[in-house]
Amino acid sequence: MLYSPRIALSRGSSRFLGSLILRRSISSASLLHLPKTPSSFSPLRSPKALLIRSRGPSLRPVRFASSMASASATSVHDFTVKDARGNDVDLSIYKGKVLLIVNVASQCGLTNSNYTELSQLYEKYKDQGFEILAFPCNQFGGQEPGSNEEIVEFACTRFKAEYPIFDKVDVNGDNTAPLYKFLKSSKGSLFGNSIKWNFSKFLVDKDGNVVDRYAPTTSPLSIEKDIKKLLGIS
Repeated sequence: MLYSPRIALSRGSSRFLGSLILRRSISSASLLHLPKTPSSFSPLRSPKALLIRSRGPSLRPVRFASSMASASATSVHDFTVKDARGNDVDLSIYKGKVLLIVNVASQCGLTNSNYTELSQLYEKYKDQGFEILAFPCNQFGGQEPGSNEEIVEFACTRFKAEYPIFDKVDVNGDNTAPLYKFLKSSKGSLFGNSIKWNFSKFLVDKDGNVVDRYAPTTSPLSIEKDIKKLLGIS
């Protein structure tokens, strides 16, 4: 068999290329076993990366905490709310009392009748263990646009409201007050859990359990018999 330089060169080139590919493969594979870089050089540890990761979701722990608080609550007495001046009010102070919790508004078609009858109920039963908790809300037609001070002045001056009026809250949506999450989950309505309009009402017994829920159009005086039953009045 004759010796061919071309064949020899071709075989040599093949060996050289094969060896080069093998070395590169080994080199690439070895990268998989490199020791970890110090944490200070990790991209996820850089200030910029931490800043990006902290944007947006930074509020999630707060919402999660609120959700957990609502989920773990067993009665209305487990909640703390804000009064009209921004002070914390622990609702456990109402243990042993029957409560009517209402989302109120100053510019609603139901305002006059509801505020009038709420004051009548309160005057009649306040000394027998009955309390009304009013929570202003501006989610329905923007009918409660005023400040807390303006809302309190309106209710107290025009309707002689003596019951507590609390900080303005949301009763539906992502920012629903934890107390209202609990109220709605305890007593839904025929058309779902969401509050439908101003002056929806929740009746709560002396142990903080939600006993009943009433539509905005249900007049406060029509609830009197249910209030008397919880108060133990014949």
